[in-house]
Amino acid sequence: MIAEPPGQRIACVHQPHYLPWLGLIDKIDRSDVYVVLDTVQFERRGWQNRNYIAGESGRQLLTVPVIQTARDERILDKQIDNTQKWRTKHLRALLNHSYRSAPHLDEYREEISRLYEQRWEHMVELSISTTLLILGAFGIDTPVVRASRLGEFTGRKSELIAQVCNAADADTLLSGDGARDYLDVDLLKQHGIEVEWQGFEHPVYPQRNGGSDGFTSHLAAIDLLFNAGPASLELLRSARRPL
Repeated sequence: MIAEPPGQRIACVHQPHYLPWLGLIDKIDRSDVYVVLDTVQFERRGWQNRNYIAGESGRQLLTVPVIQTARDERILDKQIDNTQKWRTKHLRALLNHSYRSAPHLDEYREEISRLYEQRWEHMVELSISTTLLILGAFGIDTPVVRASRLGEFTGRKSELIAQVCNAADADTLLSGDGARDYLDVDLLKQHGIEVEWQGFEHPVYPQRNGGSDGFTSHLAAIDLLFNAGPASLELLRSARRPL
């Protein structure tokens, strides 16, 4: 875990992901607040409306169809294409195919089913709901807030992140290592925001549908949940590198 100086408030600021992967769940667990960055442009072919689960013969991609309008449409405005029967397809893939014999499926079957029984109009609401489901099942109680509810932000890129952190009363940003190439650390410091790097290590755990080497990483976090159940958070935390 991150050693927190007195008064330090750590934020992770990240775009919403559908059925989020373990790297995002780890980052949220290590933060005092998760700010859902829903005010930026929706990424086509990104992870905001899709993710991988374990398939019978490798990874299976689940994609929520969205309505394509303007290329610069914001995440918070992106609508789901409900003319397609994606809810039935995804629920069957999770409960009846990929994880039908997973050891802990039955513990979460009812909650998963309720999520897919609802009609979702906007992608951000569905993505946040899948994240909250995972956080609750893992036992993570980090508050989740939407950037669009914190105010209007005029900055771009690193300046935007700094403004969001300030609005969330955070003085530290926990960032994934993939942002090292583009995050302007000096600019964030000018706004009073320190940066800590996540250094995520993916846990290895008993997995029903592993790959050729017995394990497939970088799947949706629900894979760990169905395979490890109440032990999921302990497994996630135990993989962290000591600081």
